[in-house]
Amino acid sequence: MSPGLEIAIRAGCAGLVFAALAAWEWHAPRRRPVAGRRPRWPANLGIWVVDIVAVRLLVPVTAVGVALVAAERGWGLLHGWPAWAAIPLGVIALDFVIYGQHYVFHHVPVLWRLHRMHHADVDIDVTTGVRFHPLEILISLGIKVIAVVALGVPAVAVLIFEVLLNATSMFNHSNVALPPRLEPIARWLVVTPQMHQVHHSVVRAETDSNFGFNLPWWDRLFGTYRALPAAGEQDMTIGLPVFRDAAERRLWRLVTQPFRNDPLAQAADRPDQQQDRQRNT
Repeated sequence: MSPGLEIAIRAGCAGLVFAALAAWEWHAPRRRPVAGRRPRWPANLGIWVVDIVAVRLLVPVTAVGVALVAAERGWGLLHGWPAWAAIPLGVIALDFVIYGQHYVFHHVPVLWRLHRMHHADVDIDVTTGVRFHPLEILISLGIKVIAVVALGVPAVAVLIFEVLLNATSMFNHSNVALPPRLEPIARWLVVTPQMHQVHHSVVRAETDSNFGFNLPWWDRLFGTYRALPAAGEQDMTIGLPVFRDAAERRLWRLVTQPFRNDPLAQAADRPDQQQDRQRNT
């Protein structure tokens, strides 16, 4: 598979999913926004562009390209398996890796500094699903590459996973609601917006739950699943206790947020970071 074809497939799918979800949000939003689209979308979409440019400039190959090399050289646990088994197992394995990565980014202080920019959005909608710091994207790509080589995930499975990951990230962050009778069933098969909304609660115990992006099984299996926010779906507060000022929605503030050491940034550190800083002062 040529890099051009891979990029076309991924970009085309991402564009279609984004347009469909944005239209759905426009006609039937689930929650009333705090800030709305106009103050947030320029920076959220801007950071998406920064991420794409950073990856293209700094990373010479994609995870799909690495999978092709691994297949040629016979690397990985799934090498030699029939496609009917290797492809679905590869997709599921990569999804588990991303679940684990997400959990670690919440519990390792230096990684939380990168990831919290995603959580600082005061509303949650389709653009929140693409609002990640470029350094987090690059680290995530490195983790995926290591997993692809170690597991021997087929290139087709990697492409399917990348398309699904982008699509489900936008879907489960979108400000839409599934029908009440369908949603409890759907969340056994995929992470729904109502399920992932809990993860964006201002309450830390709720922020540290529902880590899945695509498959919802890992949260149930490892005890990180939370069905509903304590305040209820409509009354919960989205975001972090800090970074709520309008100035924090500017693109440059998003890019520099992990590196700032002003009182506002320090207040957003994990408790163990705050304790370490107090001991050192």
